[in-house]
Amino acid sequence: MAAPIILASSSPFRRQLLENAGVTFDIKPAEVDERALEAPLADSGASPEDVALVLAEAKAVDVSERSPSAWVIGSDQTLSLGDEVFHKPDDMEGARRHLLKLSGKTHFLNSAIVLARDGEAVWRHMSTAAMTMRDLDPGFIGRHLAAVGDIALKSVGAYQLEGRGIQLFEKIEGDYFTIVGLPLLPLLAELRRVGAIDG
Repeated sequence: MAAPIILASSSPFRRQLLENAGVTFDIKPAEVDERALEAPLADSGASPEDVALVLAEAKAVDVSERSPSAWVIGSDQTLSLGDEVFHKPDDMEGARRHLLKLSGKTHFLNSAIVLARDGEAVWRHMSTAAMTMRDLDPGFIGRHLAAVGDIALKSVGAYQLEGRGIQLFEKIEGDYFTIVGLPLLPLLAELRRVGAIDG
């Protein structure tokens, strides 16, 4: 019998991607303090990609240590605009500020994925998407946020590309799965390689 697969995330978007792909898995959210892990990285000059990989690995290893023999998927995503790294907005005013800053500019979504087993990271992958927002009128931003509601607080960019968020963009370079936060094609390839799923 194949070892179980565990997603170390409570993200409904990541869960949906794996379900849609026909992968059988359990969910065990990691118990890590992301901001505490990130603080020393910011001081060390780590890149947004490095931050995403460190956080994804911490999540995968945390759950893996409590789930012997399982394949544990840890993932994280950072949004970078120049030197600034964005986090999920705390409230709708934070979401409004995010969208105002991103308006008319190209930002990057850096999606990291790590596979761990028996408390050790055994595979890492990073994908990046370049996202160019159109120039957004402040009034439109307010109406957009009123229409989407609190779901805007569930992503680092305050938008969901799979919904109304697509209207914010002028150009996108990168695959859909990277944008949603789970680079699915390389993950499925690795799960097949290690015999965790049929292939």
